Amino acid sequence: MGLYFYTYMLIFLSLYIHCSTVNSQSLDHISLAPSLAPEPAPSPEIQLSPRVFDVRSFGSVGDGVTDDTEGFKMAWDSACQSDKPSILLVPKHYSFLIQSTIFTGSCGNGVVFQIEGTIMAPDGPSVWPKGMSKRQWLVFYRVNGMSLQGGGVIDGKGEKWWDLPCKPHKGPNGTTLPGPCDSPVTIRFFMSTNVSVKGIKVKNSPQFNFRFDGCNGVYINSLNIKAPSLSPNTDGIHIENTNDVTIHNSLISNGSYNVDIKNITCGPSHGIR
Repeated sequence: MGLYFYTYMLIFLSLYIHCSTVNSQSLDHISLAPSLAPEPAPSPEIQLSPRVFDVRSFGSVGDGVTDDTEGFKMAWDSACQSDKPSILLVPKHYSFLIQSTIFTGSCGNGVVFQIEGTIMAPDGPSVWPKGMSKRQWLVFYRVNGMSLQGGGVIDGKGEKWWDLPCKPHKGPNGTTLPGPCDSPVTIRFFMSTNVSVKGIKVKNSPQFNFRFDGCNGVYINSLNIKAPSLSPNTDGIHIENTNDVTIHNSLISNGSYNVDIKNITCGPSHGIR
């Protein structure tokens, strides 16, 4: 019986070792479950380069004598209708004579009106075009998201307007004399939203330098306004029926109110600070 027992045990052990080897080899050929695919990298935001519309490309000359109004209008229309962010460029070292003009929005992608040169008004009431309002010069109407900026100059050529007989300093003891009195506001923003004015210089305005009327969201920074102390009604910034106005780091030196605010309702938070 002992011999049979040992024989049986040897056979059992041989079968066990053989099966274990086969199973081990079989498992070597089984691939592991695939790992999850990596998360795709986030797509980078596409930054559209702004298109530049140089007013000289639209016929403006910039010699200080030629009427460059039409070139400015065409440049504005092209910039306003652009499907990309756009810059209307008034280049450095040029002086552009512009008649009374209305730049109409809203301009879907916003427009940067970049003034590096000089924009000049007609030199007094005698050369103001007949049939045009003498109450405003450069008007931005229903613009949205526009920036008026740069290191250039806007020259209102106000000297001859200040000398009209109706102006207070012309009559005895500060009184006025009979005669026409309409004088243009240099820059007017009317019924516009989210507009900014940065860095530009305005000098010798015939009347108000800036007028914001019916606007919402106005940001002004590093503005420089200058006119003689006896220049009548040359308010620096006239704000009327307008909400959310911020004025920082600006120099206003003129012959009337520096900042004039009318028709304003404040509260419940800080109204004017």
